[in-house]
Amino acid sequence: MHVEQAIAQAHELAMSGERRILGVAGCPGAGKSTLVGQLAEALGPQRCVVVPMDGFHLDNAVLISHGTRDRKGAPATFDGHGYANLLRRLRDQRPGEVVYAPNYDRPRSLSLAGAIEVSSDVPVVLTEGNYLLLDNGPWAAVRPLLDLAWYVGVDDELRVQRLIARHIANGKSPAEAEEWVMRSDEANAVLVAASAHRADDVVTISGERKLDDG
Repeated sequence: MHVEQAIAQAHELAMSGERRILGVAGCPGAGKSTLVGQLAEALGPQRCVVVPMDGFHLDNAVLISHGTRDRKGAPATFDGHGYANLLRRLRDQRPGEVVYAPNYDRPRSLSLAGAIEVSSDVPVVLTEGNYLLLDNGPWAAVRPLLDLAWYVGVDDELRVQRLIARHIANGKSPAEAEEWVMRSDEANAVLVAASAHRADDVVTISGERKLDDG
């Protein structure tokens, strides 16, 4: 499925008359953020809100205490239970209720609590992240909460180049960026790719994308 088809399906979802949650999964650097941004622009703020999984990154101080700072981005470095609980709240949101969700500041490597306001009258919640389709641990609860789930497919060479460039843009040296990608990001990519079969469809993305693609 191409992006234009994905946008058309998102429009149909927004017309259902009920709260719907659309999840976009994919490997690190696949282009999840770009796709969700295109969907959000097409639907407009009256019909959708973006709630990323990355808002549930554990704080760096917590990761240091756990000895997992050098694996930040792995499944265990997120509050997976918290993410699933938020999705439940969004599915069951009552008329007039406002739900606040966290967001992630990538340049500061920091989660921001209560940064996203979700009104009950917004029909579509768009959520994206690496681990939406995993079937173990706290992540196993996520897929059943998604009305529609897509997996972003992209050329792996382009994806790795994009990841290295992103880490350099966020302050790592070229050598540090390549080491992190090949050791950490690509280990996570193996887990994510193994879960792709749980998606409803694959959205194919080609060409260059901006450096902050998820």
